[in-house]
Amino acid sequence: MTPSDASGGASTGASAGRWSSLDRPPLNAAALRRALVTGDGLWTSLEVVASTGSTNSDLAARAAQLSEGAVLVAEEQTAGRGRLDRSWVAPARSGLFFSVLLKPGHAVPQERWGWLTLLAGVATAAGLSRAAGVETHLKWPNDLLVAVDGEERKTGGILAERVGDGVVVGIGLNVTLTDGELPVDTAGSLVLAKASVTDRDPLLRAVLRSLEQWYGDWRAAGGDPAASGLQETYAAGCATLGRHVRAELPGGRTLTGTAEAVDTDGRLVVRTADGEREAVGAGDVVHLRSVR
Repeated sequence: MTPSDASGGASTGASAGRWSSLDRPPLNAAALRRALVTGDGLWTSLEVVASTGSTNSDLAARAAQLSEGAVLVAEEQTAGRGRLDRSWVAPARSGLFFSVLLKPGHAVPQERWGWLTLLAGVATAAGLSRAAGVETHLKWPNDLLVAVDGEERKTGGILAERVGDGVVVGIGLNVTLTDGELPVDTAGSLVLAKASVTDRDPLLRAVLRSLEQWYGDWRAAGGDPAASGLQETYAAGCATLGRHVRAELPGGRTLTGTAEAVDTDGRLVVRTADGEREAVGAGDVVHLRSVR
């Protein structure tokens, strides 16, 4: 899995050799397994591959044979997928590209499974804050933002896909991408945001441990976003709330107004200029400049 569109990574089709001289060591798979696959926690397996098309696609294809808590990490993706079937490619070992298999089962009503995208955003932001000392904000529904020279930039994204009796959640993060490797000026990375840590091993451990904690609390609460604290925490870290936005909805319709809240179904509530409030469950949201 990778961030949700090309604005978060290097341009599609770029040659991997372009970055071969940079110091980007591989992940230590054995050490990651020792730290995370403990036998009494969520994570049941962890595999690191050198290159693949899409970790989400690979994990989804094997989901029926895997236990909940399987983790698949790729050093490089050649056909990473995001929302709306967008593609995204980044230099090998320049970020974290991984997918996890979650099976909430009967503990959580299926109508609440849609919260897993937002949960993964909260968990990732919390993990990065602790491990990298970088403040990460959330753009509804699935983008991760950092500040680079005072500007809001996208550094990652999340894609959750229903697969059989479970959900595959993919997370992509730009870690060491430089200005010259970013295709657009709205993209960012942890190194450009002056993160205190850019070693991918501790970053991955921190994000997966945070995801385990948030998922466990949410599941224990029956998926209730209020009782688990998820709804409140997401709203507190969501850069979209309070902003003037344009929502590009399925079918070509657009909705412009102020993003006021995230409701109990995880939808973005937008108040239009005429005072009407509409809940947006799917679509692209663009942050606009405030109207004076």
